[in-house]
Formats: sequence, structure tokens, C-alpha cells
Amino acid sequence: MTVDTRLEALEAAGLLHQRPEEVTAPLFCSGNRFFLGADKAQVKYEMLRAHLVEGMSVTEAAATHGYSRPSFYLSQQAFGLRGMAGLLDEAPGRRGPVKLTEEVLSYLLAAPPGLSGARLADEVEERFGISLHRRTVERARQRR
Repeated sequence: MTVDTRLEALEAAGLLHQRPEEVTAPLFCSGNRFFLGADKAQVKYEMLRAHLVEGMSVTEAAATHGYSRPSFYLSQQAFGLRGMAGLLDEAPGRRGPVKLTEEVLSYLLAAPPGLSGARLADEVEERFGISLHRRTVERARQRR
């Protein structure tokens, strides 16, 4: 795989490092094509390895890999919880309506079809103490 095709694949997958020019770690500056400063997951992994295996300080490991100290700690935590998958960014944004729990959704889906979203939102607030917009209720009922 050429560097260009690798960069294309990384871009398509959303795995390009935002600041590859700030990656100054020796592995990435050695001229070895295996180590690519634009490969976000590889850079994060090597940043963690530099600290944990080589004993580099967190500040230095983060800086030489183009990350901040808080980013280092977030990467370390994600790696600890999910392994290599933790080094991949998740899609931005919420993962669905936060207030729409399974219990509330079951209640909405069991309601008679003729009830309006506004009326159901009022019932949910009375019953569960959760304020939902009528459109949230309507969308939830349409999906199922």
C-alpha cells in the first residue's frame, strides 16, 4: 500500500490525525513508511506505548505525538476500556434522545394511535416526570 492510498483510506474512515505536522516522535520522523503521523490510531497507540513502555512522561508523550495531556488521558482511558477500538473516534453527536428510556418508549408505543404527540408528551411528564417535545414523541412512534 502506498502512502497516498493509505492516506485516502484513513480519510475515508475518518482516521486522519488533525495535526500530523505536530507528530515529532522519533518513530514517525525516522523515514520508516510504516509509521505515519497522519494515522490517528497508530499515533495514539504509540503515544501510550511511549509512556507505558519507554517511561516517557505524559507531557512529553502527548506533545511529541501531537496531542494535549487531557487527550492523552482520554486515549489511555478509552484504550483501557476497549483496547484498540478505544483509539478510534466515535461518531460525533448524541446517540439518540437522552430522555427517551426503554420504559418511556414502551409507554409511547402502547398508547392508542389516535393520541397526539403533544398529549402523549403531557402524559409522559405527568407519569415519569420527563419533559419531551411533541416531535420527539411523534418520531419515536414512527420509528417502530
